Amino acid sequence: MKQLILELKTGQIRLDDVPAPRVRPGQVLIRTRRSLVSAGTERMLVAFGRASLLAKARQQPERVRQMLDKLKTDGLWPTIAAVRRRLDQPVPLGYCNVGEVLALGEGVTDLHLGQRVVSNGPHAEVVCVPRKLVAPVPDEVSDDDAAFTVVGAIALQSIRLLNPTLGETVVVIGLGLIGQLTADLLRTNGCRVVATDPDESRCDLARSRGLLALNPDQTDVLRAVASLTSQAGADGVIIAATASGDTLLTQAARMSRVRGRIVLVGQVGLHLNRADFYAKELTFQVSCSYGPGRYDDTYEQQGHDYPLPFVRWTENRNFQTILQLLASGQLAVSALRTEPVPLTDFRSVYTSTGPVAALFSYPDPVSLSPVVCISPGRFSDSAGGVGLIGAGNYAKTTLLPALKQVGLIPAIIASERGLSAARLATVYGIGKATSSYRHLLDDPTIDLCLIATRHDSHARLTVDALRAGKHVFVEKPLALSEAELADVVEAQRLSGRTVTVGFNRRYSTYVQRMKTLLGGAVSDAVPMHVAMTMNVGEVPVQSWLHDRAAGGGRLLGEGCHGVDLITFLTGSRVVRVCLLAMGTQPSETTDSASLLIQYANGATGVLNFLAVGSRAYVKERVEVHSQSRTLVLDNYRSLTGYGFRHFSRLAGRQDKGHRALMMALAQHRCQGSEPPIPFAESVNTTQAMLAALESLRQTGWVTLRPAIDPPSASSAW
Repeated sequence: MKQLILELKTGQIRLDDVPAPRVRPGQVLIRTRRSLVSAGTERMLVAFGRASLLAKARQQPERVRQMLDKLKTDGLWPTIAAVRRRLDQPVPLGYCNVGEVLALGEGVTDLHLGQRVVSNGPHAEVVCVPRKLVAPVPDEVSDDDAAFTVVGAIALQSIRLLNPTLGETVVVIGLGLIGQLTADLLRTNGCRVVATDPDESRCDLARSRGLLALNPDQTDVLRAVASLTSQAGADGVIIAATASGDTLLTQAARMSRVRGRIVLVGQVGLHLNRADFYAKELTFQVSCSYGPGRYDDTYEQQGHDYPLPFVRWTENRNFQTILQLLASGQLAVSALRTEPVPLTDFRSVYTSTGPVAALFSYPDPVSLSPVVCISPGRFSDSAGGVGLIGAGNYAKTTLLPALKQVGLIPAIIASERGLSAARLATVYGIGKATSSYRHLLDDPTIDLCLIATRHDSHARLTVDALRAGKHVFVEKPLALSEAELADVVEAQRLSGRTVTVGFNRRYSTYVQRMKTLLGGAVSDAVPMHVAMTMNVGEVPVQSWLHDRAAGGGRLLGEGCHGVDLITFLTGSRVVRVCLLAMGTQPSETTDSASLLIQYANGATGVLNFLAVGSRAYVKERVEVHSQSRTLVLDNYRSLTGYGFRHFSRLAGRQDKGHRALMMALAQHRCQGSEPPIPFAESVNTTQAMLAALESLRQTGWVTLRPAIDPPSASSAW
């Protein structure tokens, strides 16, 4: 199928062939009939892409600060690579979609096949959208008009926040698409509307639709508003414009009455002048997209509605309101758009300076193939092909670059929506991209399956791949529960295939040197203590990483790296753990805790996993103490030794071991060497992390059950 994307680095717009998405639980698969281009919003995004790197930085100062922090901790080249990868990410364009239902995911029971619906899907021939972002279209509303639903909900939400009453005077600053719709909806609500825009053509459009529109370059808007309100000032102001400075916000304050309300639905500078707001006791609020529920995964992705008596207007109910107004004729939008143009003519739309909105039309039928051929695969040998499931940040920034360095290029890559897979396939010369991981598992030429998806799918996909007869490399964590871990162990036992978990730290040049320097077997007579600090930094509380079901919590999802590294250095298995978490009532998803570890050979370890540290401090630090000697590893960039005769320091570029782990995987795959990481050790590490959470519940030490020790997993390729 075809999808419109923006290259953020260059501002180039492309119409790409990508795999059609597969329907997922709680979601709706839709064949697009119309999609709307919001001229102001989408052209602004294109303009950002075409701006220079310096101009991009000026527009995103917070991103610049993050990059400076990364520069201090990770060094120059990793930071440059991170910036380049961020800009190389394709951006789907569009968020106003009308189509008909092709398939319903599990749990969606209130729609039917063939039904017309609106959604916030992109400019693509087929889209898959969560049910809460889909609304049925009344028979009275045409596809062309229904395409305005989502952008209309943005305008409507700003009005709901303003909460105007019948007869109030409201000023709308900005007459782009959202401003035009905002003015219309306010008028429908019984308000007296004054609209302003320096673009005379937009003012003329508003006037042709019966609105009072003033051009601030030709009229003193403040004086006009004062005159219309008998010098009282506007009851409310909605800013639906984009500007870099604070001028519009200052104007909004000055034209407001005492105790007036100001709502921002556009994007302007937010340096408030206290004097403007203090004397009038003004209120100011920023409107968030379509309404309550936006960006809340519990609502959008999991489908949990907000109770109507407590949250009257959610984003979905805002969609429904706009559709009702269109059906009744109380909202008219035909004057705001052009006639639909085929999606293939997208360039004419984005270069036009015409109306505030444009429509794309779509062919019928469209390709529903979950697979597209990108380029001939570069890797092929007698050992069989490689397939990659997952095209997210880890696959893009870490796994694929490491695979490329060792010449292990996948033959096929899968991602849920297909777009990311198609993009990475193009960049890395991968033969095929698909939106169905089953296509990969059913391919008899694929012998090794790489899994780089969200944490909650690792165990399930590993089991599926093993049952399909594939060897597996899976990013950490291996499992999020004892039941999942047991399923993986049993599937590995029955298949006899190799499972390698992505514990790359042990393959760092610095860690390998530590292992060599320490030498010998650890025992009661030769004790060892390893203390590791993971300064992981804060992650927004709404992130899926904090969700016990989806991410496992950061300690389980990320801290396992630390436990594996300590295990590697001690050369033993974990037998007991005790977790001490910060706070008076810590939860299983705590991201600041100390894990005490006891090993079978008498060694001990401490993992300090902390989200409360400074970003300027090193991200990871390891100290090893044994036989009157000490080693200190700082962020995989420098290793310092104390008490060694012939070693004092090793320093260089950061090396977390990704490339070396992939090289070991390639050698094991092609030459039949030992597995890169013994499966029993990965199982023991996972057991230790799950036992740590049990320790938190029991508030004490937890002894691991006898280590799961499956049969040798070094079967021939």
